[in-house]
Amino acid sequence: MCGIVGYKGSRNAVEVVFKGIKDLEYRGYDSWGIASLSNLDNEIEVVKEVGKIGSVLLENIMLKPSKVAIAHTRWATTGEASKVNAHPHISQSKSFALVHNGIVENFQELRKELETKGYKFYSQTDTEVIVKLVEEELKNHSDLKDAVRSAFQKLKGRNAFVLVEKESKRLIAVCRGSPLMIGLGQDEFFLASDPSPLLNYTKRVIFLDDDELTVIGNDFRIFDVKTGVELKKQVGILNWNPEQAKKGKYPHFMLKEILEQRHTIKQALVQDPELIQKIAKEINNAFGVYAVGCGTAGKVCLAGTYAFAKIAKKHINFAFGSEFPYFSPFIVDRSLLIAVSQSGETADTLEAMKTVSDRNGKIVSLVNVMGCSVMRKSEFSLLLNNGPEIAVASTKATTSQLALMILLAYACAGRFEDGLTLLSKVSEEVDKMLDNAFLKNLKFLAEKIKSASDVYIIGRGVNYAMALEAAIKIQEVSYIHAEGFAGGELKHGPIALIDEGTPCIVLVANDETKADVLSNAFEVKTRKGFVIGISPENNEVFDFWVKVPDVGVASAIVNIIPVQLLAYYLAVAKNLDPDKPRNLAKSVTVK
Repeated sequence: MCGIVGYKGSRNAVEVVFKGIKDLEYRGYDSWGIASLSNLDNEIEVVKEVGKIGSVLLENIMLKPSKVAIAHTRWATTGEASKVNAHPHISQSKSFALVHNGIVENFQELRKELETKGYKFYSQTDTEVIVKLVEEELKNHSDLKDAVRSAFQKLKGRNAFVLVEKESKRLIAVCRGSPLMIGLGQDEFFLASDPSPLLNYTKRVIFLDDDELTVIGNDFRIFDVKTGVELKKQVGILNWNPEQAKKGKYPHFMLKEILEQRHTIKQALVQDPELIQKIAKEINNAFGVYAVGCGTAGKVCLAGTYAFAKIAKKHINFAFGSEFPYFSPFIVDRSLLIAVSQSGETADTLEAMKTVSDRNGKIVSLVNVMGCSVMRKSEFSLLLNNGPEIAVASTKATTSQLALMILLAYACAGRFEDGLTLLSKVSEEVDKMLDNAFLKNLKFLAEKIKSASDVYIIGRGVNYAMALEAAIKIQEVSYIHAEGFAGGELKHGPIALIDEGTPCIVLVANDETKADVLSNAFEVKTRKGFVIGISPENNEVFDFWVKVPDVGVASAIVNIIPVQLLAYYLAVAKNLDPDKPRNLAKSVTVK
């Protein structure tokens, strides 16, 4: 959830890590901080503040010149968002400072143990426990690296942390279950939670795997945490460019990423046909196929079950990542998991993958970040080719994930080329749909319903999954209470929520669900609800119509985009920040 950056080299380290945590702010924006080792007096200096770093200027960072520094942007877990809880945390001896991403699940037990040894705690965080634990281990080890190794093995949970050491001027980093990568420049080294902070400096990276530790001095070395054995790792190349991670002419990343769907769907289709066919064969031969994701990716997985049923006549099981382990009794060595994750670091999805890999099942993944944990733990992986998605609310990744789900369903049915033709047409139709008139229509609708306290969305078939996803989008960025329902379930309870003027969005496809979902819309209309139709054709039941193209079995793609735009315009109309909604973060790396 949090963002970590580290740097050692000849540049102004404070400037590098300052820009780095700005690039990582979508991972958490409750507080931020920097620790640097001064060139002038070789002392560790710390600056930290509550709130977003986005509007802070470099000239306001009162730190001396430095060649080595670490920084952190926080999504609060243990301990409220406050200055004392903000990272970095510095050791009592002031010999090292530390930044941390993750949750130490046994921190209360460790804290009590350390308190009995005389340590005093000043924050509410589990991170301060790590600092004190490393200090305690230093009593038994002469090298900070070995103290970190020993301390790390006592932590439970998914964690990554980086230290800057005063005496040696080294960076030491270690991880398990939380992402961390090394960027390799010319006589300079970077550490980061994800690629965004590295793009302006290098494309050469090494991804640390679980229980790996790196020591960065004049060079870098990587060790196995448990054995201490030095490891040799392959250098990877990032395929993103710095411009993709900038807003450019757009006021917000969310709007930029919604409009990038004019071409990102087509980019997602640029896949190796042989790999697609190989994955399709694995799916067809598997004994039990499960589609698993969290949040928006989970709704994509649910939509995928409808696509596979309709196109490939194949049953796919669905579960959210957090719920999947409870189905573990059904997993065997012939099981196959389709893991969907934009970041490729979602903790609950990784736990689901472990459930399958522990039973020797196979894993196929759809991800957007090259070299991410989900990708590295999969037998087969398809990249979305979308470039970085910065806004917390997922948009362009969603439609690309849907496109790849549909393409895999066609491949399983032996109709790969038909799927490619359909989805290429969908990409063209989305490009046409996203014109100025379309945007103005949704902006007008947002102004009309911005004062609503509730919004409901209904759909049937694959558009039931999109009704659930539409609700998430509206909740995330506008803070309006929104719920999605299967159209047929309205009369089993939810219709009691409809009052005069209550906005109800109806997702309509030109398929076998059309007549039934329009009938459900009339039920809402009869109760004086305000019916918003997203549909290829207008209908007398609609009080407001948003026209979308008729794309057959790919209706989920074109039906969700208008709601993405509506959610964006609702946030703007309410003077909210659509890129960084409250209480949320882009990459959910804790369970």
